[in-house]
Amino acid sequence: MESVNPRSGFCKSNSTFYSKRPPVSLPANPSLDIKTFISSQAHRGKIAFIDAVTGKNLSFSELWRSVDSVASCLSDMGIRKGHVVLLLSPNSIFFPVVCLAVMSLGAIITTTNPLNTSGEISKQISDSKPVLAFTTAGLLPKIAADLPMVLMDEEERVDSTCGARIAGILVEMMEKKRPSESRVRERVDQDDTATLLYSSGTTGASKGVVSSHKNLISMVQTVVNRFRSENGDQGEHRFICTVPMFHIYGLAAFATGLLACGSTIIILSKFDMHEMMSAIGQYRASYLPLVPPILVAMVNGADQIKRKYDLSSLQSILCGGAPLSKEVIEGFVEKYPNVRILQGYGLTESTGMGASTDTLEESRRYGTAGLLSPSMEGKIVDPDSGRALGLNQTGELWLKGPAIMKGYFSNEEATSSTLDSEGWLRTGDLCYFDEDGFIFVVDRLKELIKYKGYQVPPAELEALLLVHQEIVDAAVIPFPDREAGQFPMAYIVRKPGSKLSEKSVMDFVSEQVAPYKRIRKVAFVASIPKNPSGKILRKDLIKLATSKL
Repeated sequence: MESVNPRSGFCKSNSTFYSKRPPVSLPANPSLDIKTFISSQAHRGKIAFIDAVTGKNLSFSELWRSVDSVASCLSDMGIRKGHVVLLLSPNSIFFPVVCLAVMSLGAIITTTNPLNTSGEISKQISDSKPVLAFTTAGLLPKIAADLPMVLMDEEERVDSTCGARIAGILVEMMEKKRPSESRVRERVDQDDTATLLYSSGTTGASKGVVSSHKNLISMVQTVVNRFRSENGDQGEHRFICTVPMFHIYGLAAFATGLLACGSTIIILSKFDMHEMMSAIGQYRASYLPLVPPILVAMVNGADQIKRKYDLSSLQSILCGGAPLSKEVIEGFVEKYPNVRILQGYGLTESTGMGASTDTLEESRRYGTAGLLSPSMEGKIVDPDSGRALGLNQTGELWLKGPAIMKGYFSNEEATSSTLDSEGWLRTGDLCYFDEDGFIFVVDRLKELIKYKGYQVPPAELEALLLVHQEIVDAAVIPFPDREAGQFPMAYIVRKPGSKLSEKSVMDFVSEQVAPYKRIRKVAFVASIPKNPSGKILRKDLIKLATSKL
């Protein structure tokens, strides 16, 4: 095989880009679960989690005792390897406890967005078939299924459980018992399924992404290599967590990866700019992971923010979800000269990071998603011909490596169309590699709308709109927005004689979907442009919608 170009990481003989970073070292023992792997990491970290509002914290020793205790209780309740457990909760210091306890048994954790409607959650329950759910008293009404529930509230609120089957109270389970010798201990292998996270698809229904313990271990090693390498031991670094833990970004960083570094994680249950900025000063946080709209808000409000809050401890912003423009980066650097911006690129299907900028020098290459993650390989493929391309040529990015998912849950068709026989993941993103091996995201082949970091599938909204009695046809596109990045806009063909209004359309949708999926702009047209096979020509509609901007 022709040698790999050390500058770009590109090998001409097989048209493959190889990571320029040191490879991850995967454990040789095949019988290893993610909880055991993380808890065995040597670090000097003392406090694992802090609740930003209450100040309540969990030390590392308390965390692992709690995880083992909850796992024992779950085992006594009959939870076994392969069982699916649903977790519906806002961010909390207890979220990782549940995830790690479930996975330590070889059971599978599936998370869902607290903003989702009862109907959306029911679809995920119907697909994943969980045997138990962890949630808060306030979110109980969203779970319509007849499932045994464990309440995650610190205080028992049985009076507001709406007749639900309460199987336990998490804080009691955390303190109830030491791991019992009678606990059923099943062998958990690295190849066993650990998580089932749902990723929105362009075909309407979201798909369950099946990730193994090996996928997570690989991702954890990537995180450890990234953050420990800066000053040897990462126990002193403190991270602010506002990114949702139910999402791969939050789960990978805050419920697994950073624990192996010994870092302290300050958790906010939801995003609030004042609470986030206050927490940085109060807890002397050094890292702030976020999504682009929050960074834009920091630039726009910089003068007031710097007057009101102490950000002297803040060293780095970690931004993911969408590429940052040169203008935004330069604006941030001008306003916050002592804070560097590090970016990352990844998918649920790649268990988080597929590429990243890890140093100040790398971050100065404007517009890049970074270099390939350790042990990750990439290809740029012409989406029309299937031909592999070379340097500075734009095509679909394919990824391959130990963090790539096993496939989609109970969906062979979706799996085979996304993963090829050699394990290459078709990302659906149009990208190119430059001569130094940096990835640049140009566009998305996938038609997902990115609203404040959330993914909104147009086809799901279109299917919903077509149920309306006064709508003949509909198309949903991304409409650019300075604060949100994009929001869903609908083009509607009304039935003859209908006087359906823009507000009526938006209200109809908002009653049935999570807030981030709501239609925020409507235009009425005589027909929806489509190609001969009936596929909506979204680019034509996007051009029409943005022509007057």
